[in-house]
Formats: sequence, C-alpha cells, structure tokens
Amino acid sequence: MPATARHTTSRRSPTALLDRAAPALALALLAGCATPGAAQERPAPSPPAAGQALAPAGPTYAELVELGRAAQITLIAAVADQARVPPERAPGLEPGKVRLYLEAETETLLAGRSAIGQSLAFLADRDLDARGRVPDLEEERYLLFAQAVPGRAGEIQLVSPAAMLPASPELVERARLVLRQIAEGPPLPQVTGVREAISVPGNLAGESETQLFLETAGGEPVSLTVLRRPGMAPEWGVSWTDIVDPAAHPAQPETLAWYGLACSLPRDLPDNAFLQAEAEAQARAREDYAFILGELGECARSPSTAPTPSAGQTP
Repeated sequence: MPATARHTTSRRSPTALLDRAAPALALALLAGCATPGAAQERPAPSPPAAGQALAPAGPTYAELVELGRAAQITLIAAVADQARVPPERAPGLEPGKVRLYLEAETETLLAGRSAIGQSLAFLADRDLDARGRVPDLEEERYLLFAQAVPGRAGEIQLVSPAAMLPASPELVERARLVLRQIAEGPPLPQVTGVREAISVPGNLAGESETQLFLETAGGEPVSLTVLRRPGMAPEWGVSWTDIVDPAAHPAQPETLAWYGLACSLPRDLPDNAFLQAEAEAQARAREDYAFILGELGECARSPSTAPTPSAGQTP
C-alpha cells in the first residue's frame, strides 16, 4: 500500500486494536508463545580476541542463513498500526521490552513456501527506549522472517525475536543473496562432528597429508584434506562426496559450504577420532585441523540479533 494511503487511514484506538487481536492473544497464551524449533538457544558469542574484528551491528551471514531456512515466508512489510499488549497478557516478556500487536501491509515477497495476503498481523517483542517508552513503529518498513499460522489467514509468526529487522537497502540485498543460495544451491549434509582423522608424512621433509572424515546427521560422506609441501603454504579443501579429492577447494566465505563447516565443526579434534596411535601423527592432525578452523574463521553472531528463545512471536 502506498505510504500516502496509510497516512490518510484513520488510526484505531489501542483498545479497539487489542479487541480485534483478542483471539490471537488467546491462542498465544494457550501456546505459551513458543518460538519454532528452528530458533534454538545458542551460547552467547565469545569476546573477540585481540586484534579480531568485532561482529557487524546487523545480522551476520550465519544468522541470515538460519533465519532464511527457518522461515516459510520472507517479506518486506510496512507497519500500519500497533497496540501494546498488557503485561498480564504477555507471558515470558523480558525486562526492558514491550510486546506489540502489529498490523502491516505487505510490500515485497522475497521468498515463500506459503501464500501471503496484502494485510498481515503478528506479535513482536521490541526494546523500550532509554526513557522506558514504547517505540513507534508505524510507517516503518521491516524485513520479516516468518511462518504462516495454519487456519488463520493474514496472521504470521516470526521465527525468532531476531526475525524483524529494519529493511535497509543493504540488508535486503544481503537477504536476497542468502535466500537465493538456499533456494538454488544443492542441499549440503549437516555436519555434526569429526569421525576419523589420519595424517601421513610424505617422502620429503615437511611434506604431509591429513584427511579428516566428518560425521553428518544423515550419514552422508564429507571429508577435509590438508596438503603440506616443502616451501609452500598449506592447502586445504572439502569434499562433499564419498571420493576424497586431493584437489578439493576450500569453502569460500559467505557460502552455504562455509556455513556448514564454520558453524558446525567442533573446536578441537576428539581423542577417539584418531586412527593412529603415534603422537607425531596426532599432533600433525591437530595442527592441520586448527589450520582449517583458522582459515574458516569464526561463525559470528551479533549479540543484538542472535536468535534466542522468547515469547511474543505467535499472534
């Protein structure tokens, strides 16, 4: 809906708007305002090491992947009306936040596995301002990652408290890229750990090859290889097939392959993964594994946007 049309629409009183939302609020209370399982609790990010760049203020690549995968619908919408939900009807509300019932107008559908209408309604928990006042979201545009509410046309459920983001052009473009990767890329196995590790020396001093065979949720084969040659920088690669490819390439940043490794690999090799008892072989495998982790970098998440369980997502 054009912005001028929204300006000319008469605003309902908060009481009238909450009366309109009563069935939705009742359902939220009965459901415990549960967040979908895709937004699982995550440990707080570790403080950055000396010299390490701080995470960006907005959502990181990893967060956008998780939001995009959890959502049935990703869209841009403009808030048309809002009403504060009384605290007694907002179980699980965190201190310093307010639960809002929002009505919005769809502007752009970025991705969707479910039909979506022009008018939307949903609940969202937002921060109070420094003076403890309720933020005014009307006329603001947001990027929403949501699920449709079965049997309730026009109502959506945010997939996490981090799933309502100001729709800046830069963020929308980043989200489009991630959603395109999810839609067009081949499904990659979910890495759950390291199953086996073996490292053998070459014929020359300083030459070696380490192979790491990963565990996956569905038992699919994934392996990592590190090659070291005298006078050359070490090289590593990942193979997503049952063939160990010595010419495999590294996972590139901001790709699903990178996400699948950087956000899933354990920080250390488990002791039961080694196929060799020799201390030298184990030390070399640990060094090569640490090299891969260093090349991948941190699976960064922003404290302000990392998905965590919260109430207030079901209208």
